Amino acid sequence: MKPTIVALASLALLSAAELKLGKPLTLKDPVSVSTLLAHPDDYSGKTVLVKGKISAVCQMMGCWMDLTDAGGTQRIHIDVGHDSFQIPKDASGKTVLAEGRFTKSELTREQAIERAREEAADSGRKFDPTQIRSGTTIFEIHGTGAIILD
Repeated sequence: MKPTIVALASLALLSAAELKLGKPLTLKDPVSVSTLLAHPDDYSGKTVLVKGKISAVCQMMGCWMDLTDAGGTQRIHIDVGHDSFQIPKDASGKTVLAEGRFTKSELTREQAIERAREEAADSGRKFDPTQIRSGTTIFEIHGTGAIILD
């Protein structure tokens, strides 16, 4: 009888550790951040499920997060909008499964500056527009749902 109680208590703790946000996830097999970025044309415009470590969260409204791959060397931005769902501001360092539409965008220098300015403000960092010398290509996921695992 005692092992059953311990097993049930363990399951309850595991379930309580997960935080579900937004819409329920529909995909089963996650793609790594490094795979998405190595083959962006294969995924562009498609719904993807990605697993990674949260490296940054919007500190103004919780409307975006950045995920890194297992090695922490590659990063993908996940934008959840202002009225979809909010990411807890203290979620950095946690593992997440996030789902949404993967997009590729070409930004002019002016658009890149404005985007970097907004992200710096949301993160509470200083911003120096002279560091951005040209336009850029960005890859991001427009998130619809996520599960924070730990």
